[in-house]
Amino acid sequence: MANTKSAKKMVRKIERRTARNRSRISRVRTFLRRVEEALTGGDKDAAATALRNVQPELMRAAQKGAINRKTASRKVSRLAKRVNSLG
Repeated sequence: MANTKSAKKMVRKIERRTARNRSRISRVRTFLRRVEEALTGGDKDAAATALRNVQPELMRAAQKGAINRKTASRKVSRLAKRVNSLG
């Protein structure tokens, strides 16, 4: 347990930061799920729209430090490849 004033403050800061990051990651997962659902349904237009919506969310989460920058880029790249492969 934190026993100094600065350690207690850090605990409070970490809790706020964790909640913020958890919210961001949850939001990104929701957008990713929409792309996956469109892909499994075979609807190219819906998948393309969902991809355009998920890309800024992923990049924002990466910029804010919720996920790694390269992870976000990799996810966007792989999703774009799958969307483009739909006939």
